[in-house]
Amino acid sequence: MDKLTIIVPCYNEEEVLPVFYKEVKKVLQGMPEVEPELLFIDDGSRDNTLKVLRALRACDENCRYLAFSRNFGKEAAMYAGLQAATGDYCVIMDADLQHPPALLPGMYQAVKNEGYDCCAGFRENRKGESALRSLLSKAFYKVLQKMSHMKMEDGAGDFRMMSRKMVDAILSVKEYNRYMKGIFSFVGFDTKWLPFENVERAAGKTKWNFKSLFHYALDGIFSFSTTPITIAGVVGVVLFVLSMLYGLGTGISTLIFGNEVSGYTTIVCLILFLGGIQLLVTAVIGEYISKTYLESKERPLYIIKESC
Repeated sequence: MDKLTIIVPCYNEEEVLPVFYKEVKKVLQGMPEVEPELLFIDDGSRDNTLKVLRALRACDENCRYLAFSRNFGKEAAMYAGLQAATGDYCVIMDADLQHPPALLPGMYQAVKNEGYDCCAGFRENRKGESALRSLLSKAFYKVLQKMSHMKMEDGAGDFRMMSRKMVDAILSVKEYNRYMKGIFSFVGFDTKWLPFENVERAAGKTKWNFKSLFHYALDGIFSFSTTPITIAGVVGVVLFVLSMLYGLGTGISTLIFGNEVSGYTTIVCLILFLGGIQLLVTAVIGEYISKTYLESKERPLYIIKESC
């Protein structure tokens, strides 16, 4: 009998966890061919999430949990779950039921009998989200694909079932700055996509706002692409050429035609423009240096305060 580990990152999910557990157990009852393991990762929750997980463990020996000492982020929680998982197949899914448990049997059939190493859910739409957020998300993934030359489409999330071979490949990527969508694409393996409709959270509130999504997007770009540095270099070359042409034109206008050089407005605008470009380029370089700095420290991705 194959063992199936379901990894569930949790951050302030006390309201939805009982509902999630009930729905997943209902689906697992229809999968007698697998031995289930529910592995919850409490990512430093500030509510009663850990108490709920203790209660689930007390009533179900197939439930396990790891509790972080503080909030380390979802990427660290997924990595910790994959490290602790003992299953022949591993699933990563959210506790808010936006990842439909009903897809689990189809995923298992794909990785068990159809020759795939991974079967992932693909969100067909963004119902319930604002038009602006949907537009920005689609634009981000298009830009990221162009920059990284890897397939990371809008709608392809973390919800997926993987073979032990793929899990081991992901664990072999030891970097501190982790962007799991990029790592899934980086390690490769044959993936089958199962479409599903976007739904509202079953309970609780989303932990993602525009600020956190913006930082997440930057992590994705700087973790899997050096294109920003290339763009900065191209901008520098273009500005240098334009400045030479402007200087040459001004010199010809003054020496040959006797025109006076215009006042301070042009100079001030050029100084502000070039200063802004320099700061932008410095920020791009600094972002890569800061990531290298964090990698060199070799700090742990997470610290566990309690496990069961």
